[in-house]
Amino acid sequence: MNVIRRRGWEMPERLATPEHLFFNRRALLGLTAGAAAAGLAPRIALAQRAADQPDPTIDLYPGKRNERYVLDRPITDEKINGNYNNFYEFGTSKSIAKAAQALKIRPWTIKIDGMVEKPFEIGIDDLVRKFPIEERLYRHRCVEAWSMAVPWSGIPMTKLIELAKPLSSAKYVRMETFLDKAMAPGQKSWAPWPYVEGLTIAEATHELTFLATGAYGKPIPKQHGAPIRLAVPWKYGFKHIKSIVRVSFTDKRPKSYWEDLQASEYGFWANVNPEVAHPRWSQASEELIGTGERRPTLLYNGYGEFVANLYKGLESERLWA
Repeated sequence: MNVIRRRGWEMPERLATPEHLFFNRRALLGLTAGAAAAGLAPRIALAQRAADQPDPTIDLYPGKRNERYVLDRPITDEKINGNYNNFYEFGTSKSIAKAAQALKIRPWTIKIDGMVEKPFEIGIDDLVRKFPIEERLYRHRCVEAWSMAVPWSGIPMTKLIELAKPLSSAKYVRMETFLDKAMAPGQKSWAPWPYVEGLTIAEATHELTFLATGAYGKPIPKQHGAPIRLAVPWKYGFKHIKSIVRVSFTDKRPKSYWEDLQASEYGFWANVNPEVAHPRWSQASEELIGTGERRPTLLYNGYGEFVANLYKGLESERLWA
């Protein structure tokens, strides 16, 4: 991770990708090339028609806004937010939106396993239709010292945990993203793929912990971690794992992706604290993307009234990234 050195949202309009492109075009083109010999023309036609269809859950959005969570700043412009992202599976540039369109999000299955009553798998469309979709306005604070305000849509993580029925002995939730080096060129690097993150059971079942399946009143864009990502607004952004394919319950603390890469800089807890500097830069203030404005960083990103009690008795732990 690097400190911001340029305005990454200043992206040429020509690079914007239409929202309806939900399928991997290269895979579709490859399939088309062999269709004549394989006699797959009818399937190709169906795939082409499917590629032009909206997300099958689009009728669920926008969800009803949960008024319990309020912002102290304007919502970040959707275009700016959509073109300033970290998604290292597809590259290190902040202008990753175009490359992220290679992410194939249907079919998408989430595996639930580990210390649960009975492991199972569930398709994303089945999951999001099990519970009412709601909208939450959350601040998002990156460890790189920039911030956004996002209208996420989705479900509280408690809903998924209730569905999973973890054993009482489970103490942590380990989450994992997809692994597909052909689709995601960034995963060809030496880094410890797939991306892994973890929370304690207390954190995972907290009212703020959210599984986002939409943003700005629509299904979530690929560059934001479609079709389902984590939002834990009191923690630095690297904890907000994208494109989740596996949720495991365990009695051992998971070692996260960034902790595995550089434990001296990125820890397990990663709570926002303006008083604790990153080894290479200050966390005392943050830049609001799209405005250039700098604001003082808030302890727990401003959510201390909700979450500070989670960490009582843990003062000896390294609670801040």
